[in-house]
Amino acid sequence: MSKYLLIYGLFLLCFSHTIQAQDRQYIPDTVLINGDTLLMLGDSLIIDVPVKEIFWKTGGNYNLNVQQVTLSNWAAGGSSTFALTSGLTLFANYKKEKKVWDTQLTFSMGFNRQDNRDYKTRKTNDNFHFVSNYGRELSEFFYLSTQLDARAQLLAGYKYSRPAGSDVEVRTRISNLLSPGYVQSSTGLNYRKTYKDKSKISVILSPFTGRFTIVLDDSLSRVGAFGVTPGENVRAEAGVSLAASVTDIQLMKNITWKSDINLFSNYEVFGNMVVNFNSVIRMKVNKFISTRIETVMIYDENVFIKQDDGTSRQAVQLQNLVNFGISLDF
Repeated sequence: MSKYLLIYGLFLLCFSHTIQAQDRQYIPDTVLINGDTLLMLGDSLIIDVPVKEIFWKTGGNYNLNVQQVTLSNWAAGGSSTFALTSGLTLFANYKKEKKVWDTQLTFSMGFNRQDNRDYKTRKTNDNFHFVSNYGRELSEFFYLSTQLDARAQLLAGYKYSRPAGSDVEVRTRISNLLSPGYVQSSTGLNYRKTYKDKSKISVILSPFTGRFTIVLDDSLSRVGAFGVTPGENVRAEAGVSLAASVTDIQLMKNITWKSDINLFSNYEVFGNMVVNFNSVIRMKVNKFISTRIETVMIYDENVFIKQDDGTSRQAVQLQNLVNFGISLDF
């Protein structure tokens, strides 16, 4: 037995010298771990693991805010109230080589209930906003972009009034599902830049813009609400638009700001602007709780706002919300 072991040992010794004599080349051992290749080169370790490119970035935020006041035999007066607002934001951003595609959906709804009113429950917020932008890179910061912007409301809205000398409150429907709804499609030059702190700025100038005003409620379309021709459900316009947005601007520690503005001018009445402005300041307390200050401003010369005296006129529409409650990022 020892004779065979001696012969086997001499064979291995001769084989190793033969390997060393071939230009002193080292043949690495190859080991497979979980399907990946590990190459052992002397004292060095090279891990040949394929890098998976990530083209999509998705996420969102959900917020819920509740306020309740309950009064019973309260000498100072007042009434019990309950208020609820909720919002959902989803985004999906794609970037590969010279192509970018950013999409965002924002939905918010709010209600208020007060006991001493004829119509106790009323809508305080109703907003649906979808925007999608596809671009091809021309240079480091400039893209040729096409954008689709859709805004609408989902529930009926009412104007509440109390005629002189009457104790009965009257409500008049002034809006409804997709009454109004706005769809804007544009193509133009997009300047966009992302900074090291992940804040973003985007400006799109679009000389080729189509804007469609939708009024599906027949009772509203018959009176020409929101600028449609009486009896028609859609009003089409061609013009120029300018859209700008800033995202995740760090104002202070745990305080961020995002905002967007959209300006549109019809070529037939060039210079008259439709303005849509949105701003959200978020003050984060911790992972689950935050305060939000939301501002919405709209001006459209084709929209006439009914006043308390019964007349209607053009006016700036302004909504401001201050919310404190649950906020979840995902």
